[in-house]
Amino acid sequence: MNQRLPSLRLLVASTAIATIASLALALSTPATVSVDGQRIVADVAPVTTLGQQYLPIRAISDASGGQTTFDPATRVIVVQRGADVLRMKLGETVANLNGHRITLAHAPFTVRGRAMVPSAIVAEALGSSVRYDARRARVDLHTPGVVVAPVSDDSP
Repeated sequence: MNQRLPSLRLLVASTAIATIASLALALSTPATVSVDGQRIVADVAPVTTLGQQYLPIRAISDASGGQTTFDPATRVIVVQRGADVLRMKLGETVANLNGHRITLAHAPFTVRGRAMVPSAIVAEALGSSVRYDARRARVDLHTPGVVVAPVSDDSP
C-alpha cells in the first residue's frame, strides 16, 4: 500500500491559513441591525457575506409591526405585516409574496434556532429599504414615510 503523505510545506501553509482565518473571525465585530432608527437587539446577529446580509426574520418583523409564525413540521415561515403576506420554507429558494411566486437568490436557513432570511426579501416583504454599512458592520432598514430622529452613533 503506497499512500502519499501531504508535504510538510502544505501542512504548514494550511495551518497558517486556518489560523489567520480563525483570528479574523474571532476578532470581527458582529453586525448590528436597526429598523427605522431603532437598534434591534436579537439573540442572533445578522449574518453578512460578500454582497449579502441575512437577517433574523422574527426580530425584524416584530420591530416593524409584523407577525411571524413558523411551523416546525413543514419548516414554513409566514411573515404578515398589514395586508402583505410572505411565505417561505427553510432551505428553499422559492417563496410567495402576496400570492405571487418569487425566486430568492439564497434560501433561508437557521442559526441557533433562528430563521435567517436574505435582506432583499425582508425589505420587499416589509416595504422597506435596506442599506448595509460594511465599515460599521451595520444593517439599516427604513420604512418609507417614517421619520427617523437623529441618534448618536453607537460605535466607539
